[in-house]
Amino acid sequence: MHEMEGARLGLTYAYVLIDFDALGLADAELPAVLALAELLGFVGLNVTHPFKQAVLAHLDALSPEAAGIGAVNTVLLRHGRRMGDNTDSWGFAESFRVAMPDAAVARVVLAGAGGAGGAVGRALMSLGVGHLTIRDTDMSRSAALAQRLAGQFPTRTVVASMAEAALDAADGLVNATPVGMEKYPGLPFPAERLRPPQWVADIVYFPPETALLRRAAQIGCRVLPGTGMAVFQAVKAFELFSSAAPDRAAMLTHFETAGAGRL
Repeated sequence: MHEMEGARLGLTYAYVLIDFDALGLADAELPAVLALAELLGFVGLNVTHPFKQAVLAHLDALSPEAAGIGAVNTVLLRHGRRMGDNTDSWGFAESFRVAMPDAAVARVVLAGAGGAGGAVGRALMSLGVGHLTIRDTDMSRSAALAQRLAGQFPTRTVVASMAEAALDAADGLVNATPVGMEKYPGLPFPAERLRPPQWVADIVYFPPETALLRRAAQIGCRVLPGTGMAVFQAVKAFELFSSAAPDRAAMLTHFETAGAGRL
């Protein structure tokens, strides 16, 4: 997707996948990979699970957005310095605004309080969510995210809870965990708790229709797949890397043409 848009704009643009699993790299080798990218002249890197928070310790500075979220998905390498940024939050919010502009957002439940969860939580608050419940298998992590968001949006309510009652009262549910990826099959919410007229969103984009979205659509819920967030976060990242303005419609076409494996 990045390379296709670069070519469309007449730029010399290479986007290289560094897959730790495929390369047999341990997570602890993240600092070495960052150093090698600098040595090879990369202008930046996109960072995904499980490094969005781990990378923070290896950066020189953070953008206001990344600092507010507490996670990074984009690293800019400039003049010997590493700047962390986050385009996930804007990407999710923009995807939601485009696809579900009339959706109710009084009460929302968010699954996941990791790097992606922090970005999506901030996006949900920017979209006007009045009451956000954060669920995570690590309650200390969900409590920390709830406290951070409550501090940034003091007129709203943000709580960390695994109570099933929150699912029943919610206007919408969002999955910001890896559950639903081929590597992590399953559902982040109990299937019996899904019900129309709730809307259900997922940030997983491969597969584009997760088990969660398939189940939700089958019973009549509105669904928002992760492909929109994937494209919009890439739009913003492309602009940061190249200082050129990409065409979001063209990048969506690139995504559909190339497949999710070539972001």
